[in-house]
Amino acid sequence: MLQQITNAKERWGGVNDVIDRWLNERQELLVRFCSIEGLEEFQSTPTSVSSKIQSFFDILIDYVSAGHFEVYEKLLKQADQYNDDGRTLYDRVYPELQKNTQENLDFADKYATEELCRQNRESLSSDLSKLGEALENRFQLEDQLIEQLHEVHREKTA
Repeated sequence: MLQQITNAKERWGGVNDVIDRWLNERQELLVRFCSIEGLEEFQSTPTSVSSKIQSFFDILIDYVSAGHFEVYEKLLKQADQYNDDGRTLYDRVYPELQKNTQENLDFADKYATEELCRQNRESLSSDLSKLGEALENRFQLEDQLIEQLHEVHREKTA
């Protein structure tokens, strides 16, 4: 996933400040996600893992919110402005992103507190694996939107 982020930054970096900030936030999201995987600590110091999860949630919520309320809206406006196949892609991809957002929020709800982390520790590894897959899927969907709705339109205006 880190390589995907690097590739995305190389392809679209510098084109738009909103997307640049968002891709940097995506990278930080992945770094924090990876920091949770020290599950051996969980048995002796659940507070440490809970703290890592909370740190991850902070950036996850920021990242998802920026996607829904900044980036996707901007890309949708471009699709409508150019009246091309970008709107069709957006209409196909956006419901998948909404479903993915709900999966992320369900994970956040399940591990929202130190007590919930303790209660759900047996399923944390499995849930992290599912969340990792969901994030990878989300990044791929978002990259499709950026490619179609941003890159193609940039070429039309050049």
